Amino acid sequence: MPDPALPRLEPVGSAAGGPAVVLVLHGGRSTSLESGQRRRLTYWRMLPFAHDLAAAGLPVFLLRYRVRGWNAPVRDALRDAQWALAELDRRFPGVPVVLVGHSMGGRAALAAAGAPNATAVCALAPWLDGSDPVRQLAGRTVLIAHGDRERWTDPAQSYAYAVRAKAVTGRIARFTVPGAGHFMITRARDWAALVRRFVLGAAGIEPMDPRITNAFTQPSPAGLAIPLASTDRSGAAR
Repeated sequence: MPDPALPRLEPVGSAAGGPAVVLVLHGGRSTSLESGQRRRLTYWRMLPFAHDLAAAGLPVFLLRYRVRGWNAPVRDALRDAQWALAELDRRFPGVPVVLVGHSMGGRAALAAAGAPNATAVCALAPWLDGSDPVRQLAGRTVLIAHGDRERWTDPAQSYAYAVRAKAVTGRIARFTVPGAGHFMITRARDWAALVRRFVLGAAGIEPMDPRITNAFTQPSPAGLAIPLASTDRSGAAR
């Protein structure tokens, strides 16, 4: 029986070795001491992303938090993400980790990116409030995506964060997803394709999507508010 006082890493797929490990962080609440062990919608929302990346041959783990909330100033989700990164370093020594997080999980992923084994972060509709630091992103590869019909988190905050982060890492891109809201149901295929291309590029399995690399090369603030093109069924942008 897992210890409810500790976070938990759930493997998705075989969790065999690969060129990188993926750590998936789901959303939560700003304040809550409810157990994080229950599988809520925030957990299920990230499971398709995890399965998609595992099918590409990467070891993927979903983090189950100790408690449901961020709970500032304690920042429980960040503490759990830091524990997970240390645990992955123990299990996969020397293997880089790509973090993928949504909402509160996006905030935790960005904040935890300073870990020695964290090399890239994909933050989807991250919940940010202007107080989040960016210095830990130095040397990291970062992708942020936010729907333009968002009602739960603030796209303006993720844009402002990206502008600040551009000063410490040149490898940052931010996409706006036209027509999409917080839960990534609208244009689900486009969200999935963007995450897959970023993670596989960051892991070195395939070349980074040229739309992302082009965004990296643009001076700030260009490259930080790019409308995400639709993809066809083959995954090609159009």
